[in-house]
Amino acid sequence: MFLSIFEIFKVGIGPSSSHTMGPMTAAQRFLEELRDGSHRWPGAGDAASVKATLYGSLAWTGKGHASDRAVVLGLAGFTPHTIDPDRVDEIEAAIAREKMIRPEGLPPLAFDPAKDVVFNFEHDLPGHANGMIIEAFDAAGNLHFQETYYSIGGGFVVTAQELERQHQATAHETDGPATDKEKPYPFATAKEMLEMGQKSGKTIAQMKQANEVTVMEEPLFRDKIWEIWSVMNACLERGLNTSGTLPGGLSVKRRAAEVKRQLDEERGTNLTMPHVANDWLSVYAMAVNEENAAGGKVVTAPTNGAAGVIPATIKYYREHCPGSNDEGIYTFMLTAAAIGGLIKTNASISGAEVGCQGEVGSASAMAAAGLCAALGGTNEQIENAAEIALEHHLGMTCDPVGGLVQVPCIERNGMGAIKAVSAASLALRGDGSHYMPLDNCVEAMRQTGDEMNSKYKETSLGGLAVNLPEC
Repeated sequence: MFLSIFEIFKVGIGPSSSHTMGPMTAAQRFLEELRDGSHRWPGAGDAASVKATLYGSLAWTGKGHASDRAVVLGLAGFTPHTIDPDRVDEIEAAIAREKMIRPEGLPPLAFDPAKDVVFNFEHDLPGHANGMIIEAFDAAGNLHFQETYYSIGGGFVVTAQELERQHQATAHETDGPATDKEKPYPFATAKEMLEMGQKSGKTIAQMKQANEVTVMEEPLFRDKIWEIWSVMNACLERGLNTSGTLPGGLSVKRRAAEVKRQLDEERGTNLTMPHVANDWLSVYAMAVNEENAAGGKVVTAPTNGAAGVIPATIKYYREHCPGSNDEGIYTFMLTAAAIGGLIKTNASISGAEVGCQGEVGSASAMAAAGLCAALGGTNEQIENAAEIALEHHLGMTCDPVGGLVQVPCIERNGMGAIKAVSAASLALRGDGSHYMPLDNCVEAMRQTGDEMNSKYKETSLGGLAVNLPEC
């Protein structure tokens, strides 16, 4: 299944792509259905009120991930891409006060966030761990319209019917979707990607670009990539220059600005240690994820919880690698998106589905591949770099303390970036041949996620989330 780079990298709002951006997008889709009006239940009057119920992982960590706030904002007509994070408190307070939403193209709808966003801890929905049902009622309380949505990771949202069609298509496809056949390089696996590269003489980035520009002219395509990078970099810079305490009740202090100050003071002195490159990688990643934890504007890469790995590695490439240039960033992002698309298609990038191996693990594999490509690696070395990085995240649980994307998530992004650079470096010192193919590693990740206990998959019911300090 072809995934555009702009599906892998999406501008949004923190702290979570699946728990914040997903519910906001689902609410937006529900408004579109109401405006369409063709799905009204027989005998129901006009829509007069709405209600949203969150299930599974969305319920268990919904408060910590601001899922309730996301639903409120989405039903009010805001999108992850357009919402101004600095206005969120003001918008939310007005809706809570008026107990009414006024989405464009619809009459005012009664909606009390305190009562009409429900966390159902007793039941799960069958399609995915991140499920929600949104309902509209007429003035007499009769059901006007109802839809079930699943937030399947990275901000992707599908209805129950769409998810079922995806499962059916996967079970019956033998040669890929028709849309893939229209692409010049329709690789669905790393093996196919390498074979197409060998046959065409093109790099992974060149093949990815060729697939993308079938639907968008190259100048606009390049501009949109630079827009994505500019948002990533702006987020990173905000994090490097902001101090204080993160919201949520854990009293976690922002550290990136202070660490950056120390590193700047040590430049050119005898205090600089050989391993200082790891500190730079960590502080770049932590800066992004501190911004994400604060509800700032971020880019899914491929998720919000893993949003720091790729920008940190790009920043490291551009600021610390001799001979780096802007064209290398372009190559990096195209290559990383190609690897991310393979992982999402053949396994998952959802922490609620496969644990953090699918989030930071996927991001590290993408970053390793991107850096290897930017530094001139062959397609085979790039595939090797991605495999090394993913392999050494296998089995990683998603166990956010307090349901917040803070502990261990912020530091974990730093470690993911360090592993990405190490993986790229190892791969570049070889010829690309290696024992474990990336496809097999992706499948191992999928199987591990399937068999992982649900309490280790973004429910905050196990692991670090329940082993808390006593004081």
